[in-house]
Amino acid sequence: MSTLTPLSHTLLNAKRKKGISFAELETLLNRDEVWIASLLYGQATASPDEAQTLLAALDLDPNLAGELTVPPVKGCLDPVVPTDPLIYRFYEIMQVYGLPMKDVIQEKFGDGIMSAIDFTLEIDKVEHPAGDRVKVTMCGKFLPYKKW
Repeated sequence: MSTLTPLSHTLLNAKRKKGISFAELETLLNRDEVWIASLLYGQATASPDEAQTLLAALDLDPNLAGELTVPPVKGCLDPVVPTDPLIYRFYEIMQVYGLPMKDVIQEKFGDGIMSAIDFTLEIDKVEHPAGDRVKVTMCGKFLPYKKW
């Protein structure tokens, strides 16, 4: 991912050096681990308190807090078709199941979309005899298209 900002590199390197997990940061910041990862990757905005708490946990300069509180430019994966195998699988899932998901959602809710703003995403490990599973739960508010 060549699109990472210098701040993201700094935050992720500090996290690795400290050996702290996203789950541990979740407990510290009282925010979901996926949201915290999103913050470190420059895709979310922290409050001043969240920024200070995170920087203290990572032993980083508190003066970086201002950069963490500025709304970022979101959705900056490059190239458009991701090449990282794990990220590509989500792209592949959308290629294969995107239209079926759209049809099922609209059949249940009507003509509209799922919000990515009023939204949560959870990642869980599910133990399974044939190999552990990744469980991804997305929960977004339904937004109907307005007629005028």
